[in-house]
Amino acid sequence: MPSFDVVSELNAHELTNAVDQANRELSQRFDFKDTGAVYELEEHTVTMKAQVDFQLKQMLDILKLRLSKRGIDLAYLDVEDAQITLATAQQAVVFKQGIDQEAGRKISRLIKDSKLKVTAALQGDKIRVTGKSRDDLQQAIQLLRGSKLETPLQFNNFRD
Repeated sequence: MPSFDVVSELNAHELTNAVDQANRELSQRFDFKDTGAVYELEEHTVTMKAQVDFQLKQMLDILKLRLSKRGIDLAYLDVEDAQITLATAQQAVVFKQGIDQEAGRKISRLIKDSKLKVTAALQGDKIRVTGKSRDDLQQAIQLLRGSKLETPLQFNNFRD
């Protein structure tokens, strides 16, 4: 029976490249010379460090530009509040990954309400969609691509 998985995965290699490009741009920009502004990447969190809050806003714009040029959807971003002290300001940007229970139920309900001849089962942080024909699965993919969900989706593990 044909099936595929609906996942929400972040390409870690592209994320590393985008952060490296953003750091390179900071080192070349005149308004950031000798300020100590830097991006630090740990797992799926980017910490932006600068001297003042205004620079953090500029750094966030630079990071978003670099991420979008590397093909990373900005829906992955979860920007936390800035922590400002007298000497420094820092802000964390967390990248959400995986489909949580609420989004999984929403996707399953969307597929079920569409009256397509497919079934959706939540399996951890992915959703397995099965159907009798390949055409039904392709219609389900088109339905999910056309829907306005806040979670970026990818489709993989297509089996015939």
